Amino acid sequence: MPAPERPPSYYTATLVRETDYPTLQGGAKVDVAIIGGGFTGISTAVELAERGLKVALIEAQKIGWGASGRNGGQVTGSLSGDAAMRKQMRQQLGDEVDDFIWQLRWRGHEIIEKRIARYGINCDLKHGHLHAAMTPTHLKELAAFYDEAQRRGMGEDIELCDGTAVRRQVASPRYLGALKNRRNMHLHPLNLCIAEAQAAESLGALVFEHTEVLKILHGDRPAVVTAKGRIEACHIVLAGDVYHRLEPSRLGGLIFPAIGGIVATQPLGDLARRLIPEDLAVYDCRFVLDYYRLTADGRLLFGGGANYSGRPSRDIAAELTPAIRQTFPQLEAVHIDHQWACAMGIVLNRIPQLGKLSNTVWYAQGYSGHGIATSHIIGEILAEAVAGTLSRFDTFATCKHVRVPFAKAFGNPLLAVGMRYYKMLERLR
Repeated sequence: MPAPERPPSYYTATLVRETDYPTLQGGAKVDVAIIGGGFTGISTAVELAERGLKVALIEAQKIGWGASGRNGGQVTGSLSGDAAMRKQMRQQLGDEVDDFIWQLRWRGHEIIEKRIARYGINCDLKHGHLHAAMTPTHLKELAAFYDEAQRRGMGEDIELCDGTAVRRQVASPRYLGALKNRRNMHLHPLNLCIAEAQAAESLGALVFEHTEVLKILHGDRPAVVTAKGRIEACHIVLAGDVYHRLEPSRLGGLIFPAIGGIVATQPLGDLARRLIPEDLAVYDCRFVLDYYRLTADGRLLFGGGANYSGRPSRDIAAELTPAIRQTFPQLEAVHIDHQWACAMGIVLNRIPQLGKLSNTVWYAQGYSGHGIATSHIIGEILAEAVAGTLSRFDTFATCKHVRVPFAKAFGNPLLAVGMRYYKMLERLR
């Protein structure tokens, strides 16, 4: 049977380099076997390979197949679940918890920028982002974040915009103001993901595609078993998020898929820079938000309205077109050239989940829609932990998470009810 092609999207249509890694045939022995060829697995592989460890990266489909290659392409300092994180981590970190979380916000940016520079990665990297307010409450929240950023020395990177100023940044009538952040970035995530896998390979990592892991064998010398092979390792890292069903007795009921829809318009020509003159990425302050940016060839890439039922949308373009027209009335007649879906791993308390299934088997999952920066941070933390430095890993691993019983039947319906509740609260803000 021929290998499946990538699902169509703007990103697959604009690849710099397609992948063609082999399927695992036979056996191999490595220091670390990593399951999952998205940002978490690949970032961990690069970090470990840079430390001199022998790594195997095993992907069931193709590199960047899941959310890593389909997302909105925004790299921001917004940590999902930071309030819950602060509450739980305070028990370990005490008064240092705020500093820990603040440093986490920006560490992913540093990793990505340094990696792009080191390996010469072409992924349309651009700086600049607007966090846009739609209500007076949103404005107060942005002002509080602005004050904290000022206290922490980010004054040159951020600017609080009133309604007049924000309309100079984005030609939309929807916003009362915004926080402009020059440290945040946007990029082509699939090209970044594939290039990082290439970087890992250049450092000696083995990379396998179309190689589904059927089971994990635990023990002092654990192994992953596939249909046509087996890899033995000193450590195994499970980094498949919602795209795998391994270890259901331990990991089932902890995260749930939310389906995000994204579209890319036809090229807009000169209109593109009239809409967003400084080529900033944008998202709003709502709990279920819209997000958008311009692509390198002048399209509007627009996403939002996540579907928390876990079922794919039938017509993403039809669902998002009203939001595009509300945001930009100038695009009343614009044509949608690309539409695609992205399954995100949602955690009920929004704290990324890190842990160990045994002494030699590690896992990380659940970034709740903030995956590009967070996955690179987690890759660094996992690599540190495997190499013996456990402090940051333990800070996450001791956080408590809710496990939903009978999750396959009730998990996504429960999540959908929760999202309706938050949408109702949003209308009251």
